[in-house]
Amino acid sequence: MRRLGFFLLFLALAPAAWAVMPDERLDDPVLEARARALSADIRCLVCQNESIDSSNADLARELRILVRERLSQGDSDQEVLDFLVDKYGDFVLFDPPFKASTYALWIGPVILMLFGVGAAIFYIRRQARAFPATDGGTAFTQEEDLRVQEILNDLGPANLESSVTEGDRSGKPGPRP
Repeated sequence: MRRLGFFLLFLALAPAAWAVMPDERLDDPVLEARARALSADIRCLVCQNESIDSSNADLARELRILVRERLSQGDSDQEVLDFLVDKYGDFVLFDPPFKASTYALWIGPVILMLFGVGAAIFYIRRQARAFPATDGGTAFTQEEDLRVQEILNDLGPANLESSVTEGDRSGKPGPRP
């Protein structure tokens, strides 16, 4: 059981360990820390849900190397991000800027959620109108109530009991009026 636990832990941590290769790392720990921080905010264009820091794709490796080269040349973090956005578009960022071309990304989920809430409210109100709440039982009109009384009077207490017990023995409902 312990071996299985270690194996599962290894599988969970292995992709992150394989992503940044030793030959990609910078000698300067400060630049390497900046590169790792930037890489965590840049989307792998192949995987699309992973950062380039944790992706094993060839393009992610090239982007990691590019980020480190730009930092080594003296670019600021923002200059590196601007370079990547110019080359690949806003999609390369996990947190795209709020501008006209990305309004759908930012406002779309809110609109969809509001539409869903509105549809749910409409449905609930429509169901409430179609099936109004009662005081715990089925509400009969006066005519229906009189008709039920007539049926019960016609059956009488003795006939009512026998029809119920006959229906119970046969597995079928008793006679209907």
